[in-house]
Amino acid sequence: MASIKLEQVSLIGSFSKEYRLRDLSFEVAKGEWLVLVGASGCGKTSVLRLLNRLQDPSKGHIYYNQRDIQTIPIGELRQQVTLVLQESKLLGMTVEEALAYPLQLRGYSANKIQKSIRFWQERLQLSREWWKRRETELSVGQRQMVAIARALTIQPQVLLLDEPTSSLDYGRSNTIFNLLRDLINERSLTIIMASHQLELAEEFATQAIYLQDGCMVKQCPVHEMDWVGLREALTKVETNQGDHWTAF
Repeated sequence: MASIKLEQVSLIGSFSKEYRLRDLSFEVAKGEWLVLVGASGCGKTSVLRLLNRLQDPSKGHIYYNQRDIQTIPIGELRQQVTLVLQESKLLGMTVEEALAYPLQLRGYSANKIQKSIRFWQERLQLSREWWKRRETELSVGQRQMVAIARALTIQPQVLLLDEPTSSLDYGRSNTIFNLLRDLINERSLTIIMASHQLELAEEFATQAIYLQDGCMVKQCPVHEMDWVGLREALTKVETNQGDHWTAF
């Protein structure tokens, strides 16, 4: 059974009135790790925002466990389909307060909250020295790690990640991705991730979608993607040295 399903989904920009996404249709099964790849502005983040209902499609339907997500109360949906943005905020809280807050909203006891925080601190190898720090006292990479930890404390069924480790070194990114793969095996977590880190995407994801100008050019298992050709094409696109890559 598909965990997430898109049927002919399009999104028109609020100001430009141009299509940001056009006629996307794909499915992601429970326990899969899907990576969205493509040049900046191709629509990767827009897909994630639709799945979390930060925006609604201009056309088409999105289903979560066979339910149209527009029929699911937003609070209920976001507990199960959780988005981690590239730039996450702590809203004036310390790291410890930010990790505890979503659990407080769910009515967890103080003891259970502390156990959960310690559990994810150990699994993500977070430093206890950060606990009393606020957003301005953390690097961008540290804030990314806190955002991932905060999302995992909720124990979502689907984790949406927007360039989740873009400001982390390869070793720390590898540690986080190994943990996420463990959670897929342990809990059948479903992951949908937008990423420019193609080496990590190729190593850890199970499915890949290549987007170009808001359209899906290719969906395939990661081992069938031409990663060498994709890297070369994206380099050309990002530096305005060539046309989009369409040869598959």
